[in-house]
Amino acid sequence: MGLLDGKVAIITGAGGGIGRSHAMLFAKEGAKVVVNDVGGTRDGSGSDASAAEKVAAEIKEAGGTAVSNHDSVATSEGAQAIIQSAIQAFGRADLLVNNAGILRDKTFLKMDEPMFDTVIAVHLKGTFLTSQAMAKQLTAQGEGGRIVNTTSVSGMLGNFGQANYAAAKAGIYGLTRTMSIELQKHRITVNALAPIAKTRMTEDLPMYQGTSSLTPAHISPAALFLVSDLCADKTGYVLAVAGARMYAFKVTETSGRFKEEGDGVWTAQEIAEAWEGIMK
Repeated sequence: MGLLDGKVAIITGAGGGIGRSHAMLFAKEGAKVVVNDVGGTRDGSGSDASAAEKVAAEIKEAGGTAVSNHDSVATSEGAQAIIQSAIQAFGRADLLVNNAGILRDKTFLKMDEPMFDTVIAVHLKGTFLTSQAMAKQLTAQGEGGRIVNTTSVSGMLGNFGQANYAAAKAGIYGLTRTMSIELQKHRITVNALAPIAKTRMTEDLPMYQGTSSLTPAHISPAALFLVSDLCADKTGYVLAVAGARMYAFKVTETSGRFKEEGDGVWTAQEIAEAWEGIMK
């Protein structure tokens, strides 16, 4: 018995790296998998259907069930087509992992508008569009379901040279939190992963040089947990994985300070004087 027996899983950006690892593991655990990938380069240009087709073929060769899909998450038509590919092939959809992504890194002062817009379109808008199409399908089915989004350490903490990517990933955190609140009544859980792994997307970044322990295989068990019944009704969480380390990101607030004198309106000078206490 597999953890995902009888489930239909859709994984975007599954033609390589972390997405491929998710797809292979989910299939091994009994899921029927839609392997989605445009097959473009790291910066999102071009397309190659063979990327998704190769992973689907690997799953079938290993005894699993899979179909490939090459639609883009960045358009409403593409997002809807991705979900429909599951319906056409398997009659339903149960699980979605939003993993598709591109990089167009540039320092803030040198980044142009197309660099910003394209990354936002794939990561943030793509997550919104595909999740909404999936949520409508799950609501119509009336049996609940699971959505896992992919945020990033860059989105939670910021990172040099990644203003576009960090903004998109931070937006995915806020989107995940809101989706988890709104979709809970439909028994749809929504969580996020913040993975650190050496892949085609990241292999030339300084933080990944000389590393061998930050692999996609470390990430996928966390995704499996979040889409399985083991996750129960847990929703709205960000699970981070970096090699053998697993932890969580949370947005917290300090205890702060109350202005007890006068009408409660702070002056700029008072804020400066009370800064340390406000930050605690």
